[in-house]
Amino acid sequence: MEQQLLIYNTLTRNKELFRPITEGRVGMYVCGPTVYGDGHLGHARPAITFDVVYRYLSHLGYKVRYVRNITDVGHLEHDADEGEDKIAKKARLEQLEPMEVAQYYTNRYHAAMEKLNVLPPSIEPHASGHIMEQIALVQSILDAGLAYVSNGSVYFDVRKYQEVTHKYGQLSGRVIEEMLATTRDLDGQDEKRFPGDFALWKKASPEHIMRWPSPWSDGFPGWHAECTAMGAKYLGSPFDIHGGGMDLVFPHHESEIAQCVASTGHAPCRYWMHNNMITINGQKMGKSLGNFITLDEFFAGSHKDKDGKEMLEQAYSPMTIRFFILQAHYRSTVDFSNEALQAAEKGYSKLMEAYKALGRLKSEVGGQKSDLIPQTSDLRQKCYNAMNDDFSTPIVISHLFEAARIINGAADGKLQLSQADIDELRGIFDTFLFDILGMRDEASSDNTALIDGLMHIILDIRATAKANKDWATSDKIRDALKEAGVTVKDGKDGATYSF
Repeated sequence: MEQQLLIYNTLTRNKELFRPITEGRVGMYVCGPTVYGDGHLGHARPAITFDVVYRYLSHLGYKVRYVRNITDVGHLEHDADEGEDKIAKKARLEQLEPMEVAQYYTNRYHAAMEKLNVLPPSIEPHASGHIMEQIALVQSILDAGLAYVSNGSVYFDVRKYQEVTHKYGQLSGRVIEEMLATTRDLDGQDEKRFPGDFALWKKASPEHIMRWPSPWSDGFPGWHAECTAMGAKYLGSPFDIHGGGMDLVFPHHESEIAQCVASTGHAPCRYWMHNNMITINGQKMGKSLGNFITLDEFFAGSHKDKDGKEMLEQAYSPMTIRFFILQAHYRSTVDFSNEALQAAEKGYSKLMEAYKALGRLKSEVGGQKSDLIPQTSDLRQKCYNAMNDDFSTPIVISHLFEAARIINGAADGKLQLSQADIDELRGIFDTFLFDILGMRDEASSDNTALIDGLMHIILDIRATAKANKDWATSDKIRDALKEAGVTVKDGKDGATYSF
């Protein structure tokens, strides 16, 4: 049946029925990383969130063009036209070319995303590769009279834009009077007519490495310009969905709206989607705060805080991280703790064990009955209903646990399943756990196949001992496996094992 998808639009603060601009096609732009350091858990959340959105829209039959950018120039240290370019600073400290820094961390970001089973976007444009488009955007805003040149830099005129459009602050809810009260005095602010004005183009200081010629100065684009320019280039204007972390609502996405309205007369997109933050002890995890744990540290199980205290009790696999993030709705905060990650690890393991048990089930009903039992019959639509309600992955997961309960009940002989039940349960797992939520079986390597083969040999020896009433040997094998972290469960079809 046709699915009616609701998306929470940050702009309107409401869930809205999703209707793409062009029938059957979706254009989606998501703000990607600034590549001056290793990806951390905070980077994983938007990547996984919008990977699921991409997967689900594709599953519904849309042809999706997914654009996720790489910021490799223009993002200054304090997001407020102050300080050094983040990548240039890293290059200076490490005595490298800025593009060496950008390429190195881009490669590492891609490697981490692959481990997390995040699909690559359709297009991954780099800010440094679209300087001409950004210069053209700045010129169009100047031509509209909504920007000004000051000492070789170009600034967006926020107060004049507000006088003309009355649209500034519509995404974030901020008002100009509030900005006047909260904007700090920063270096270079004397170039601005109003402290809330933001840079479209910055004149490069003599020591600044990354610079390009422009009609105004040798310099570099402002951080906000890249997404406006590249979104319009690859998706048209307007496009359907613009996504990113909630920390980007202001100033980045608010500035994007202003730039687009100033240059085209309309907003850049129809739906704004924002994932919430990963926190540690209630504080946002981020590079600028120095409280982040990199993804590679999670995978290795080793990270010390600033006081030298080990933060991780164990290593956490990529699928544990992915499951941990998907257990919370994308618009809710997620607080890091070892206990929460360990619970996610157990939950993911239970679902994978149930799926493997499903492969061993044989129909108890045979060919006489092919109807679905009540417990199975509406699970698929329940999963669709959850996804259609603003991508509610925690509810989908709860329904998958219900499917696992049915499977385990059948494995224990408490339920009778028809072949249709077995096929439907397998289809639900394949569709929602693997295809849409993007989970995968991390235990499918060659080593695991070897371990599985050895375990079946051990269990066969134990089964022979039991058949010969050699209870001492049978119990010894079971107890030794338990000591090694392997649980043996006896059932009517033989013994099974789990780690």
